[in-house]
Amino acid sequence: MCQDQNCNCKKPYYITTAIAYTSGKPHIGNTYEIVLADSIARFKREQGYDVRFQTGTDEHGQKIELKAEEAGVTPQEFVDGVASQIRGIWDLMNTSYDKFIRTTDKDHEAMVQRIFKKLYDQGDIYKGYYEGLYCTPCESFFTESQLVDGKCPDCGREVQPAKEEAYFFKMSKYADRLIEHINTHPEFIQPVARKNEMMNNFLLPGLQDLCVSRTSFTWGIPVSFDPKHVTYVWLDALTNYITGLGYDCDGNHGELYKKYWPADLHLIGKDIIRFHTIYWPIFLMALDIPLPKQVFGHPWLLQSGGKMSKSKGNVLYADTLADMFGVDAVRYFVLHEMPFDNDGVISWELMVERLNSDLANILGNLVNRTVSMSNKYFGGEVRDGGVCGEEDDDLKTVVLDSVKKAEAKMDELRVADAISEIFNIFRRCNKYIDETMPWALAKDEAKKDRLATVLYNLVEAITIGASLLESFMPETSVKILAQLNASKRLLSQMDRFGVHPSGSRVTDKPEILFARMDVDKVLEQVEAMDKAKDTAEDKEADSVTEDNSGIDVEPKPEITYDDFAKLQFQVGEIIACEAVAKSRKLLCSQVKIGSQVRQIVSGIKAHYTPEEMVGKKVMVVVNLKPAKLAGILSEGMLLCAEDADGNLSLMVPEKEMPAGAEIC
Repeated sequence: MCQDQNCNCKKPYYITTAIAYTSGKPHIGNTYEIVLADSIARFKREQGYDVRFQTGTDEHGQKIELKAEEAGVTPQEFVDGVASQIRGIWDLMNTSYDKFIRTTDKDHEAMVQRIFKKLYDQGDIYKGYYEGLYCTPCESFFTESQLVDGKCPDCGREVQPAKEEAYFFKMSKYADRLIEHINTHPEFIQPVARKNEMMNNFLLPGLQDLCVSRTSFTWGIPVSFDPKHVTYVWLDALTNYITGLGYDCDGNHGELYKKYWPADLHLIGKDIIRFHTIYWPIFLMALDIPLPKQVFGHPWLLQSGGKMSKSKGNVLYADTLADMFGVDAVRYFVLHEMPFDNDGVISWELMVERLNSDLANILGNLVNRTVSMSNKYFGGEVRDGGVCGEEDDDLKTVVLDSVKKAEAKMDELRVADAISEIFNIFRRCNKYIDETMPWALAKDEAKKDRLATVLYNLVEAITIGASLLESFMPETSVKILAQLNASKRLLSQMDRFGVHPSGSRVTDKPEILFARMDVDKVLEQVEAMDKAKDTAEDKEADSVTEDNSGIDVEPKPEITYDDFAKLQFQVGEIIACEAVAKSRKLLCSQVKIGSQVRQIVSGIKAHYTPEEMVGKKVMVVVNLKPAKLAGILSEGMLLCAEDADGNLSLMVPEKEMPAGAEIC
């Protein structure tokens, strides 16, 4: 493919990330996605594509409205601040996006209103009433059968009964067409496990009509012909992929839309795969425009074996990591440590290990040794001495094969594997040094040309590796090439070895690319940062209120006394308890309530042992509809309190009360 940057014949390639929700500062797990997309976009440019790379922020919804109220600002002021913070982190991580769209952009809002009206006018949207279980953080309704352990299947939080007037989209109208598309386009949903999940769990059982408007909050795009309704967040958010290109629902599309749609790749987290592979393509079918070519649901970046959560206190942020290790080291880690379809893990210890082993030893030391030896033995001159050895052929083969393999891996979106192929070049260079022993060659004047050839081959191999590395570690790539006084190699030139001009000179002042770090000292710094943060937060809390012992929780919808009176609470005595086999969190208790004994399954295994449970007097919701958890019938619910760190404490009567006593 043509790689001339000024040529008009280059094939377009449109890549998008999910737009980040403006509820707060994105952690490193959120930031991973933009870095992953950036590496793909950069590599596609190297392959000669005319790349359009779009990202942005999702800024409407009930959760934003509530957070703004808590902060004492307007929703617009709240999202302005968070969007600026998100964009700042994207820029810090050196991401090369072409468009940063915000769903509060006026042109986006106007087009969403027109799209809603178009779908309504053609009969795909109708007005009705919704009564179901609603998750505020996810802004989604669910049926009882879709819940997992009685909670939101996407985020695991509590759901609340809700009923309101709403507009609905006729999903079932397009379901068969979508199923056919997925079956005939196996590349559409990747990895394959995500496709199977969508087909088996949602499409094949049958789609329900989708709620696409709300009336219980106001922070959203008003429905133009019924302004007490605001557009459901997913119809608003998903359309950014076309409004950002200048889509017009009357057909008067902008040039960017004509050039780049359909998207080549929607890169998203696996937790929102359903919205992008079911809702989004059906919206597009209704609008009669082509579907994106591929949706890739990437895995999560976890810390300490769990999903990052502010309430768990296990959140790492990109700017903190970049301050400690440098931007490119963070980029390398998140890209290299993430498997294709399994979750990856990040920790301070792992970061230090990778920095020392891969970046300082394999890469940094290689560049430093090569530049230093070129200066020591030839005054910085790099020339091909024309004396080959048996080691040279294997070095050249490994380098050129690694280029091909890295490109093939990138075509499959296996970014971690592509980086491993590039580092195979650097590993082979280090082995080549051990094999040729330049220090020994330097002792024999008759072998001076062989020594020159060895150092030339090293500079050539490193130049190829550093040029490939640009998509993943752009600043490091530039630094390496500057030290070698080498031009960046085009991908089309990496099919041959020996392009570097003989007679060039390396820098006379080699720079340490990555300094080794001591893990204990890093952990001491982290502990000091955490203490400083805790102190600052304590001072802030003290300045707000004298009583800082409480925590705030997200408010639930207001209820009447009649609603409350439907619930029956009684004191129960736990007479037996055991762990549920094959479950990490469930305990099964036998609870005496009056003359009855009920079996109640609770997710408190991390906080209580079965032995601790026996004999406790607890508060029980006794008229909760029985449900099966892990295959075991549960006939009620034990009440607990939860602090900001996720610690649970059973609610117990202050005074001795008999089992069965009513709580009122």
